[in-house]
Amino acid sequence: MSPDVLTKEQREYIQPTMVEGKKDYSTVTEEILKPIHTFPTKLWWGAFIVAFSFMLLLFAEIIHLFSVGIGIIGINVPVSWGSFIITFVFWIGIGHAGTLISAILYVFRQQWRMAINRSAEAMTIFAVICAGIYPIIHLGRPWLVFFIFPYPNERGTLWPNFRSPLLWDVFAISTYLTISLVFWYIGLIPDFATVRDRIKADTWINKIRKKIYAVLSMGWVGSAKAWSHYEAAAMILAGLSMPLVFSVHTIVSFDFSTSVIPGWHTTIFPPYFVAGAVFSGFGMVLTLLVIMREVFNFKEYITEKHLENMAKVTMLTGSLVGIAYITEFFVAWYSGSRFEIFTFINRAFGPYWWSYWIMFSCNVITPQLFWFKKIRTNPIALWIISIFVNIGMWFERYVIVVTSLQRDFLPSSWDLYIMTKHEFAILLGSFGLFFTLFLLFARFFPTIAVAEIKTLIKSPEAKGYGH
Repeated sequence: MSPDVLTKEQREYIQPTMVEGKKDYSTVTEEILKPIHTFPTKLWWGAFIVAFSFMLLLFAEIIHLFSVGIGIIGINVPVSWGSFIITFVFWIGIGHAGTLISAILYVFRQQWRMAINRSAEAMTIFAVICAGIYPIIHLGRPWLVFFIFPYPNERGTLWPNFRSPLLWDVFAISTYLTISLVFWYIGLIPDFATVRDRIKADTWINKIRKKIYAVLSMGWVGSAKAWSHYEAAAMILAGLSMPLVFSVHTIVSFDFSTSVIPGWHTTIFPPYFVAGAVFSGFGMVLTLLVIMREVFNFKEYITEKHLENMAKVTMLTGSLVGIAYITEFFVAWYSGSRFEIFTFINRAFGPYWWSYWIMFSCNVITPQLFWFKKIRTNPIALWIISIFVNIGMWFERYVIVVTSLQRDFLPSSWDLYIMTKHEFAILLGSFGLFFTLFLLFARFFPTIAVAEIKTLIKSPEAKGYGH
């Protein structure tokens, strides 16, 4: 049927639900790629300078730590891990939303993922990079990091202990990073070709830019055969990525649950950690996308419907985390173990009671506000709640690590753990590294998948309608 003879009701029915406004393919390309051609703005430079400064602080503190020794941080005999393992698990959790959005929602053909998957996938990679710093720092002697990799040697004594959960982390994280990086790059290839074709080689800078994007696009021509191979590769990678959502943080939870420490030795940790990881990941996605939506004027692509769907997932996973908190107390009471019971009473009412109730209020109470439609469709409210989610999930790892180790089996070895200024600096520096990488990504890469968004344009006003 010709678009000219469609009734008003038919036109409204076929209007796209995930892209607002009357868009044609040329408008979509121009608006989404505009930041690459017009940025950096003063706002971008201001944010980049702040983030880059904190990243430099991170590197300065790491160099100082390696030079002086690990004694400058607050870890002691009972709390032997401290903030490094806390922030490590936090960043691994942040990366889970990207794989969930890009892989699982792709397999189930959820259209609302198309505007947010690119940023979520990039966030995954940058979060894993931030997480990978901490095990190296915690080694104390990072120049011996190659000891954890199995390789032939003349001494025959450097083969690692494959029964160690810490070694499982190495394989899980490296696999997770590799698959996520490949999936992210495959999705970028058509958009790299679009950027390549739109750059006019009129100056030497544009000539260099055009060559760089030409290399990144790998000769993409957009033929039917190329799209067929692209779809097949994307589906295979999505299928490989789906188990990683559950396996990676499950393996991270084994760092704790395979020990005999009260508060850690429990079978609830794998599902509890996965739910918490998706919860914290979606919190960070909301934090980034609300800002990007306003700064880049992407309100017609990242709509209130996208934000509402993410708010619903955040509310669901926050409720699951709340159930896990309650279940932990029930299991401790039902076990009859005085050590387990004492550990959880100590969490809620001991010297670190404040951290437990910050965690509980941010992760369980705050997301329940998303039951109200006005709140889950309000960008400002979403952004504020997402900040509370990020704070609460960092404190969750703080509570798990510190309150379980601070008072062990022997009262004579009890001691308080207090983070030093160096640990706070490294923590802030990791956020500086994360936001520096994300700002560079927003400067040079399409932050929304142009090719995928065009598949949503089905209105009669769109060029190519009906073909």
